[in-house]
Amino acid sequence: MKISRTLQAKLQSLAMKFPFVTLTGPRQSGKSTLAAAAFPDYRQISLEDLDNREFAANDPRGFIATYPSQTIIDEVQKVPSLLSYLQTHADRTGKMGMYILTGSQNFELMKAIDQSLAGRTGLLTLLPFSHEEMQQAGILPESYDAEIFYGSYPAIYDREIDPADYYPSYIKSYIEKDVREMKAIEDLSRFKKLVRLCAGRIGQLLNKASLAVECGISAPTVDAWLSILEESYIIYFLRPDYNNFSKRLVKSPKLYFHDTGLACSLLDIRSQTQLSTHYLRGSLFENMVINEFTKRSLNRGNEPALSFWRDSTGHEIDLIVSEEGIQHAYEIKSGATFSTDFFKGLNYWAGLSGAAPSRRTVIYMGETALMTSDGDLRPWKDLG
Repeated sequence: MKISRTLQAKLQSLAMKFPFVTLTGPRQSGKSTLAAAAFPDYRQISLEDLDNREFAANDPRGFIATYPSQTIIDEVQKVPSLLSYLQTHADRTGKMGMYILTGSQNFELMKAIDQSLAGRTGLLTLLPFSHEEMQQAGILPESYDAEIFYGSYPAIYDREIDPADYYPSYIKSYIEKDVREMKAIEDLSRFKKLVRLCAGRIGQLLNKASLAVECGISAPTVDAWLSILEESYIIYFLRPDYNNFSKRLVKSPKLYFHDTGLACSLLDIRSQTQLSTHYLRGSLFENMVINEFTKRSLNRGNEPALSFWRDSTGHEIDLIVSEEGIQHAYEIKSGATFSTDFFKGLNYWAGLSGAAPSRRTVIYMGETALMTSDGDLRPWKDLG
């Protein structure tokens, strides 16, 4: 199944302006497939392969002589020393679009790029399928519960794999392979516990002290392990908005997962039916919606400008999107029947910020779109 990726146009555009383009993202998000589709005439080689990795590490000049240009190099972070040789070669050649680099360990890859390719590479991030991409391809799940449960990893749809089979294997591979490569973690059982505890805290303010107590680890260890999860595209943090409007605001970020299907697996949710009555269903719906705003920005080559707002008295806005310096506020409601109360928080925020109704939107589980005097009401299917 060939599904068009929104990021392809930006990837091809940057290859005309930089000698390198670096494509990061979680494992199995479709980076190699996208690179091959965008550049069908390029050769493709993976440093995941031990022979290729040893060739690149032990004989970098021979590697470059073999692949002098128009090459896609997957999992390039496996041989970070190669990048300095590629940089010298590209500087000498002076051509654009010489190499497309992909990697799934953002910390290691970006560290190597900062040392060798700063200013010479375009940087893009590819997450799993977006709502819009699935909708255009005709594979969008029929209900919000199904979309939450299935998640958006390409293999789920390409190979019609049951999420209950796919995600446990993905989690096992990630913990036993990627984590060990990124950092020596002596107690994997406690690390696994931390990952599951994070899934149970989706949409909540980050409380590191609580995580440390429940896992039986130190605060610095919590910091280190959360960084690993963030750098490998398992979790991310939504930061608070600091327009205080003369009110005290919370300073802690909120925790979310890049894929709700993965989060469901960690929560031991094994079916859509189970999800429909789960206590975290609303939080997972909120997570799915915010993910779409993240993907929308990244798929256009932009850094997401997203935040949330909450004051000390409990007033809150789930999502604030900044576009060209203008803030648009979104409330995410896990109800299918419209209520005027949906706009209560938005109206309070608008009273402080002066935001017009055109900058206030409620996204809900229903099917009907409405334009009210308080703002827009949008159904979940209109996320694309």
